[in-house]
Amino acid sequence: MLKKLGWFVFLIFIVSQNVMAQLPDFTEMVKVNGVAVVNISTVQKAKPEVVDPQKQIPQMPEGMPPEMEELFKHFYNNPEGGGNGGDTQSLGSGFIISKDGYILTNHHVVKDADEIIVKFSDRRELVAKLIGSDARTDVAVIKVEATDLPAVTIGDPNKLKVGEWVLAIGSPFGFEQSVTAGIVSAKGRSLPGGNYVPFIQTDVAINPGNSGGPLFNMEGQVVGINSQIYSRTGGFMGLSFSIPMDVVMNIVNQIKANGKAAHGWLGVQIQDVTRELAESFGMKKPQGALVSRIIPGSPAEKTELQIGDIIIDFNGQSIDKSGDLPPMVGMTPIHDKATLKVLRQGAEKLIGFEIGLLPDQADKEVGNKTEKAKPTNRIGVIVTDLTAEEREAFQVPKGGVLVQDVTKGVAKTAGIQPGDVILRLGNDQINDVATFENSLKNAIAGKSIPVLVQRRGSPAFLALKIDK
Repeated sequence: MLKKLGWFVFLIFIVSQNVMAQLPDFTEMVKVNGVAVVNISTVQKAKPEVVDPQKQIPQMPEGMPPEMEELFKHFYNNPEGGGNGGDTQSLGSGFIISKDGYILTNHHVVKDADEIIVKFSDRRELVAKLIGSDARTDVAVIKVEATDLPAVTIGDPNKLKVGEWVLAIGSPFGFEQSVTAGIVSAKGRSLPGGNYVPFIQTDVAINPGNSGGPLFNMEGQVVGINSQIYSRTGGFMGLSFSIPMDVVMNIVNQIKANGKAAHGWLGVQIQDVTRELAESFGMKKPQGALVSRIIPGSPAEKTELQIGDIIIDFNGQSIDKSGDLPPMVGMTPIHDKATLKVLRQGAEKLIGFEIGLLPDQADKEVGNKTEKAKPTNRIGVIVTDLTAEEREAFQVPKGGVLVQDVTKGVAKTAGIQPGDVILRLGNDQINDVATFENSLKNAIAGKSIPVLVQRRGSPAFLALKIDK
């Protein structure tokens, strides 16, 4: 009996050793690459509170102590701890891509930051400069003044296979140099708000603070930037999403060259082809991107493309789902010639067009001319005229200018934010960029003027004091 038990224990030992031998060993990879992963902390200075004149505090219960009444008023007027309650701080991750101090992270990690501090694995801390960022792909490039830094090796995400082991290093919840591992769950995922990124889906444990950190393959190469999680609780649930490095490096090269990234544009609204739609169009199986709208003034409007066409191929690349198309178009250089293959009434048709510039960026194309978003150095804002789509989205039927960016200056001090629509400066109604510039030119220095802005559908006045 003891002999049989001994053989059984020996067999269990052999099996366990074989299983362990098949599991990857990440120790050397972490040792080599961990030094190139950094912790990023940002500080956003407190802004003056924007008070909505139509917002009224409810009647206080009779007999409420004065100190409780003041506390209630504070939280009613500052539901998120905003206003003058203090600076806002956030944490994220990043990784070094060059010895001279270039670092990658997510756009949402450094968005609106007044100060960016990079903490290295050797506990050094350096202030970083934002070189540029792109909200469409959630990629940001920052730089520190340093030399001979350890840098990662960039890999090819197209060689990744579903089921392959991958590893992440980052600072979840501020716990620096945390290592988690898992497998590639899927490739080319489309997510709401991320139409220009074919995400890598993994089951690597990613939590708040991991954003901007690297995703490594088994060769120790970075194949993605950890960017998002899908969660009903706010914590990890086995669905993590990373931006592929081919997309990232395309953006990085543009930012280094131009200070910003441009995205290709076709100008259509599309949807998936369901089984029922495929049957109604006489297709053997659901495939492609169904055109439901052609945007006026877009490159698509200048082609033979029609509503009801099903795009099944872009420049020789097959379109299986509607989400496949935007990243392909977005990564194609502006003004390049491109070809669509569409299904129309059961027949295939080739349609050529020129890649346009995606609107709502620093340069906005109007007709055949380019209207640049003008920096107004006197108050520190960049504004553009509103498109028809923007008017509908921001609930502004006429007039106004859209704030694209706010640099350091009196506008930022006044509380003006990107996304605000400026409707009035002093007594002047703002109709477009020209009237805005003219009104600002005539504003008296050293005097506060009322500025009417529309923010999230609600109007509010701000006090703007022009510098002398």
